[in-house]
Amino acid sequence: MTVTIWHNPKCGTSRNALAMIRATGVDPVVIEYLKDVPGPAHLAEVAAAVGGAKALLRVKGTSAEELGLTHADDAAILAAMAVHPILINRPVVFGPKGIVLARPSEKVLAVLNGTLPPDFTKEDGAKVGHPA
Repeated sequence: MTVTIWHNPKCGTSRNALAMIRATGVDPVVIEYLKDVPGPAHLAEVAAAVGGAKALLRVKGTSAEELGLTHADDAAILAAMAVHPILINRPVVFGPKGIVLARPSEKVLAVLNGTLPPDFTKEDGAKVGHPA
């Protein structure tokens, strides 16, 4: 199965998740979701997999609160995400073991078959433990 990441290159968590995927030996499909916006049906599928639309909603650094989305229903949140993709929390990774919102970036390991090299280090210098 192909591994796919909804990626924002300006986001450190997203860059770290992408680096972890590549460190396991996988060359993922990288979708810059701010440019290639997922459709409403795909957003609904992903939201269901990660705990609902509110779990997929990015509030920090967005207009989510001003748009009233922190108290909105799933349909309103997903509709807003389709119009304003910055509202989509990232990175979202689709792997052989499922779909995960990789925040923190180490969560990406839950959906991959490979393991990280024991010396893997994130951008900030933090070492990531070798998964069990």
